[in-house]
Amino acid sequence: MKIAAAQLTSAPADIPANVRRLTALAEQARDQGAELLVLPELALTGYELEALAHDPTLVVRDADDPRLDALRSTGIATVLNCAVSTGGPGTRPAIGTFVHGPDGAPLTTYLKQHLHEQENAVFAPGDRDGRFELGGLRFALATCYDSHFPDLPARAAADGCEVYLASTLYGTGAGIAQRATIYPRLAEDTGLFVALANHVGPAGPWTGCGRAGIWAPGGALLAEADDRTPMVVTAEVGRTSEGRAGNR
Repeated sequence: MKIAAAQLTSAPADIPANVRRLTALAEQARDQGAELLVLPELALTGYELEALAHDPTLVVRDADDPRLDALRSTGIATVLNCAVSTGGPGTRPAIGTFVHGPDGAPLTTYLKQHLHEQENAVFAPGDRDGRFELGGLRFALATCYDSHFPDLPARAAADGCEVYLASTLYGTGAGIAQRATIYPRLAEDTGLFVALANHVGPAGPWTGCGRAGIWAPGGALLAEADDRTPMVVTAEVGRTSEGRAGNR
C-alpha cells in the first residue's frame, strides 16, 4: 500500500482553519494514491501550549468530535495528533493521536507516553502503546519525543508491526540533526518502515524544519519533503514474498 507523511504550518489555536488545511493535505495524499496519511504533532491547533493550557475548547473530547468530520470524510485513513481529553474537569489533557479509517470510523487512539520538558505542565502522559491494522499491515504510533526512547520502537517490532508512524515537531537548529539521525537509525535497527510528519515554519515558539520523510527497513530514504513548503510525500510499503517488511 502507499502511505503519505505531511508537513504544514498550523494556524495558531484555530481548529476550523487547521481542519481545512489538514483536509486539503488529505485530499492531496488521496489523489496521489495514498491510503493513509500521518500528520504532525498537535497539527489541529499548532504547538500552542499557552493556549492549550487555558482554553478547554481546544481540547478534543474523542475521535467522534464533529469538528473532525471534514477530515474524516476524505476517503483516506488519517493519523491526527491533537490535545485529547482524559476525563472530567480538572484533569490534564494528553497529546493524543486519533486514527480514522478510510470510511471515517475510529480505529484507535494513542496518547504520547514521553512528554518533553515544557509539556509536563500542560499534559498528562499516556501509559500504553498504540497499534492498528490496515490493508493487511500492522502499524505502530509514536509522537515526537517518544522516538528518543529505543524501547518504544523495539516493542513495536517485537509486536509484529511493519510500519512506524511518528507525528513530530522538529525545529530548526538542533532539531534538524535529531530528525536526520534518529529516524533512519530507527528503521535500520528495527526493520520497520518509518514515516515522519513534521511542522514547517512557525509552530508556537519554534520554527518547524519540515523534511517530512519515509524510510525503508534498513534506513534507506524513500521520500522526503523540502524545508519550506506545506506538502505531502508518499511511498509504497508492504511485505516481501518471504513475509518480511520491504518495498512492494
